[in-house]
Amino acid sequence: MTDSTDRPLVRSERHGRTLVLTLDRPPVNVLSRGVLDALMARLDEAELDPEVRVVVLASAAEKAFAAGADIKEMARMGPDEARVHGGRGQAVTRRIERLPLPVIAAVHGVCLGGGCEIALACDFVFASPEAQFGQPEINLGVTPGWGGSQRLPRRIGAARARRWIYTGRSVSAAEAQADGWVDRVVPRTDLLSAALAFADELAAKPPLALAAAKYEILRAVDPTIAEDLDYELGLWARLFGTRDQREGMQAFLEKRALPGRDRSDWETESRGFPWGDNAGRERTLPGSGKRKRDEGSSRD
Repeated sequence: MTDSTDRPLVRSERHGRTLVLTLDRPPVNVLSRGVLDALMARLDEAELDPEVRVVVLASAAEKAFAAGADIKEMARMGPDEARVHGGRGQAVTRRIERLPLPVIAAVHGVCLGGGCEIALACDFVFASPEAQFGQPEINLGVTPGWGGSQRLPRRIGAARARRWIYTGRSVSAAEAQADGWVDRVVPRTDLLSAALAFADELAAKPPLALAAAKYEILRAVDPTIAEDLDYELGLWARLFGTRDQREGMQAFLEKRALPGRDRSDWETESRGFPWGDNAGRERTLPGSGKRKRDEGSSRD
């Protein structure tokens, strides 16, 4: 995949037994459909090349690893289109996660939204001190849809993940390291060389045993990840077409503050969500003193 200048959206370069895949969509590596497709193709090439032992994901952008998904692409999507598009993003993060090779993210600048989710799917994250991580989807009227709501709590615990996802605020590299998922913070000038040095250490290990170790650990921490990702994708896609999503993404594109919201249309817009129609609660039937379980609630 290339852009309008015929420059590859994801460059590929061998460093010994390590393949460096460099995101190159100026100015901030917005993760369009084209970038996702190009990255998927490069990951496939990495697995098929018997000489490649480790993959490093890097960025050609000066101020970003990846600034997130392409909001222009997504703003007018309905739930069905969003599910297809979100499935594309999940397929990339799942490919990284299940690639039988270690994957190291070398992160500088902003690493937000889908970019953060790509880094979360990697085995290791090296970052420069200036790196900023975050899941700001809440400010767009949606939630993480490429695995962030599932992998972040597994990586840093539910309490910290709530702070990241509920607030949408950015987190420094030092804080992300303290939270437990950035492995090393190194100066920007040393970032790629540090990642490559660690890649060389991993490349010296027996390849089958290393792949088995990756899958064993994945199984230990994420035994239900496929089912959980589908649950995330369903909720994420369902948010498209809601007032929150329409207003949130339009405000982003127009570079203005998100308008304040009340819950006057809460009941209508909640239909189809797990909490919709007071699911799981008892309510009084109009005109009687009797109570019943709502439709869709769990049964004992």
